[in-house]
Amino acid sequence: MKRLRWDPPEAKRSLPKHPYRDSALLYGALAVLVVVISVATGGGFVRALVYAVVVFLIATAWSWRSWRNREREERIRKAEQGE
Repeated sequence: MKRLRWDPPEAKRSLPKHPYRDSALLYGALAVLVVVISVATGGGFVRALVYAVVVFLIATAWSWRSWRNREREERIRKAEQGE
């Protein structure tokens, strides 16, 4: 019988070149998509725009915080290894 392994992979992925810009662009595109779909289905433009902006700001802030923490952890790991 084969066992499933739920352990994370040993090798960590490297950071993207522009993580902050990329996440802001992604969430911006998703916000625009929400507004377009809302208007196309008969929803209110202003209401959709307000929700899209609020969710964009929250999601972008969350991902930027995550990137900052990941960068800090990587700096600490490199300092401990003497790199």
